[in-house]
Amino acid sequence: MTTIPGIHHVTAISGAPQPNVDFITGALGQKLVKKTVNFDDPGTYHLYYGDGAGSPGTILTFFPFADAGPGRSGPGMASAYAYAIPSADFDRITDDLAVRGLTTAGAGQRFGERIVTLRDPDGAPVELIESADAADTHGFHSVTLWERDPERTVRLLTDVFGYQHAGTEQEGAVERQRLIAPGDARGRILDVIRVAGAQPGRQGAGTIHHVAFRTRDDAEQVEWMDRLARAGHRTTPVTDRQYFNAIYFREPGGVLFEIATDPPGFSVDESAESLGQALKLPPRYEAMRDRIERVLPPLRVRS
Repeated sequence: MTTIPGIHHVTAISGAPQPNVDFITGALGQKLVKKTVNFDDPGTYHLYYGDGAGSPGTILTFFPFADAGPGRSGPGMASAYAYAIPSADFDRITDDLAVRGLTTAGAGQRFGERIVTLRDPDGAPVELIESADAADTHGFHSVTLWERDPERTVRLLTDVFGYQHAGTEQEGAVERQRLIAPGDARGRILDVIRVAGAQPGRQGAGTIHHVAFRTRDDAEQVEWMDRLARAGHRTTPVTDRQYFNAIYFREPGGVLFEIATDPPGFSVDESAESLGQALKLPPRYEAMRDRIERVLPPLRVRS
């Protein structure tokens, strides 16, 4: 049976775009690989970060809304994403971030791995987790899903997506289950948490909008549509996102899930060497380019 190999990308909401660019490319050392617009709201940027090629499993994207109110994570939302940091680099990187005043907590332990938490300019947690398997600092380690009733979500992930249950930990009021996808792809870990007495969340700046999972190609994506329908989860039709095709659905606890194809990738409309430098628009918005460029604030990526 075909299984989900791991995370394709994570999409979050931020406030003003320039502080977001400064933090993700500066403190986190990720590359801006695509500067485009929200395909549903072309007056707003959609910024993609990742490794030099924008490889699946490294891609973090943002909808930056300058007037966005602060959000608050809660049940029915993805609450955190984590980068895998090579063991040999973990102390150097986290010590440097601490000196710069960017860490909010010293190294703790989670399932036997050290973890440090940062806060981005909108207050969202960014976790750095020591990993013996990481080859660089660009790939995701895991994503955390916050659920009121985790078992329904866990059943979807194990019975349909093919994840394997790898253990449970209690962190104070937080019960955390770990699920791991077969194989060795980046971002193959999901943590599912339940928090006693948790209040409802509110989407806004500093929250995660959706989590996207990988599939190899269009044909396999259609198979996922059929399989999910048979399991009682109706997806959207296929949506062309220029750099991948996407389907969406709400998992049982309410988190918005996407299944995105690996191809065609981010070099479909600009060379690998110039990724992220120019504003790229889907064909339907090219006639509006002048108007869009007048609305969007200029962005600086510091080298």
